[in-house]
Amino acid sequence: MNKNSLIGSILIAAIVIWWMTMSSNNAKQQAEAQAKEKEAAAAMEAARADSADQLVLGDKTTELKAAPVLGDSESGVRNSELDSGKVAVAGDSAKVAAADSASADSAQAAEAPKVVEPRTVTVETDKFIMTLSNKGAHVQSVIVKALPDNAGNFPEIIQDTALGALDLKLGKADLTDALFDLGDTPEKIQVENDVTVQFTFTDASGKQVIRSYGFTKAGVAVRQVNRFVGFKPADYELSWKGGMKETEVMPKGKSFGGASYFFSEVIFKNSEITERETFTDAMTFDNANYYWVGMRRKYVALSVQFDKPVPVKVNAKHIDVATEGNPDPGTYSLAIADGIRGDSLAYNFMVLPLQWDEVEALDQGYEKIIVTGSKWFPGSSVWFVWICKWLLKLLKFFYSIIPNYGVAIILVTFIVRAFTTPFTVKQLKSTRAMSKLKPQLDEINVKYRSDPQKKQAAIMELYAKNGVNPLASCTGGCLPMLIQMPIFMGLFFVLGRAIELRGMPAFLWITDLSKSDVVWSGFTIPFVMPAGLAILPWIMVVTTYFQTKVTMSGSAGMDPAQQKMMTWMMPAMMFFFSAVMPSGLVLYWIVSNFWSIAQYKFINRGVMAQGSESSKFKGKDVQDAKIVK
Repeated sequence: MNKNSLIGSILIAAIVIWWMTMSSNNAKQQAEAQAKEKEAAAAMEAARADSADQLVLGDKTTELKAAPVLGDSESGVRNSELDSGKVAVAGDSAKVAAADSASADSAQAAEAPKVVEPRTVTVETDKFIMTLSNKGAHVQSVIVKALPDNAGNFPEIIQDTALGALDLKLGKADLTDALFDLGDTPEKIQVENDVTVQFTFTDASGKQVIRSYGFTKAGVAVRQVNRFVGFKPADYELSWKGGMKETEVMPKGKSFGGASYFFSEVIFKNSEITERETFTDAMTFDNANYYWVGMRRKYVALSVQFDKPVPVKVNAKHIDVATEGNPDPGTYSLAIADGIRGDSLAYNFMVLPLQWDEVEALDQGYEKIIVTGSKWFPGSSVWFVWICKWLLKLLKFFYSIIPNYGVAIILVTFIVRAFTTPFTVKQLKSTRAMSKLKPQLDEINVKYRSDPQKKQAAIMELYAKNGVNPLASCTGGCLPMLIQMPIFMGLFFVLGRAIELRGMPAFLWITDLSKSDVVWSGFTIPFVMPAGLAILPWIMVVTTYFQTKVTMSGSAGMDPAQQKMMTWMMPAMMFFFSAVMPSGLVLYWIVSNFWSIAQYKFINRGVMAQGSESSKFKGKDVQDAKIVK
């Protein structure tokens, strides 16, 4: 190898060694730099994870200030302090500084945050029309399609759309007034396939809150998901400040029934129990795990439904919306608070027209919003709800055959009364037999008034000799009423609350079985018929009078004065009640009265005929019954 080759080889080796050394040093430096960056990122993430209060909720355009631009000056002397702390000098240096400052302004303008303007998005599904606002990324309006009015318009169910529902607070950072970016989301969306509307809030430090709403074409659930980028909040609060609006026209004026069929309740399910609460001040619910929490009005409910039971704290406050001539019971504001247990916060916002089959199919106990049992009757949350369910099913079955709910109510009345008729016949026969023994009973009561034991023995012998069971008279008389009362109460709730009967006509002047049958609003009776003149309550009075009179005539042992009082008292009571009842329920009671009148006439005739026949053989025994001494 010659000298030049040797020198070249040495130089190449030196360069390779130097390159390898430098590469190794660079790798170490890069590794160290990456490690430092990771440590810094971890520290920043830990700092951000401490609390959501680190969110900067002000407008980014006010957080970042652009450096001022220097203008030309004839003297060439102008000093200005820049945000960087540097000072511009006179003459040519000032021009250079101005140019540099202009470049810096251009760069900052290019990096300046997007200015977010207030806007809304309206999403329409088969079930409802919902408007979302980017102010707080909350629900502004909900219009339900299942409840059209007489003109075919759908009602708004948020009482105050300026306040809306589902505002979000993370720790102490309240996002109610924060403007979220909607991107290029259109203003109106008709849902044909699954759709998600996403709102993004980015604070001055780059942290983000992403709120999204997922819609399906025919579903009643809106999937609301909240994700957090750059920080991990510890807790949250959902604010529902706008309440719920009644969809139905409420009767004006005061009445004994008031707003009996117009509900405004806070509803929730906890520990497998569905509860409905009505109050006029404020309440806090925080003693159980909740499946869902919400509000309801007469025919519709809204709820926040959790993926699993969670121990949320619910604060509810009554909002008075009643005005002169409008007896609206008011609505509520809700605040739902809890800790955040994962990387996001998600739940379903449910829009629920209270159609029994549909809400029951959700398997969340929503059907008990329509009807619940009473705490005074053990197990009524099961058996009474079951009665109401099957009464509604029976009405719908008859309606499927004859599409008239008035006819369906009449057929249900026939079935109920036919079922109770055997007990009524037994009771009437026993009552008739006891009435024939009344003279002997009076004699016994006088003869043994000072000796209760002998009096009781003589009465029992008299009953046994004539084949009379006094218990049959009592149970026979009570049992038909005991059977009818749960059914009557079930129909009372079903006809007044079931959306299936909303706006359903019967015949002639009865245009809505869920309301009073007002035929002339120009004539009112204060407290009784404040909405106008109704016809069915007057028919109820007449039929109740004759039904009571016929029934009292067969009662044994009742004083004539008491019979007369009951004959007039019952129609008066039923008039006051029926004036505010749904016309479907009044129709049921009228048909039941006609059935009772015909039944008693027929049975009395049969019993009297049987009695006259039997008197040939037993009459003498009855008259000559001996009194035990």
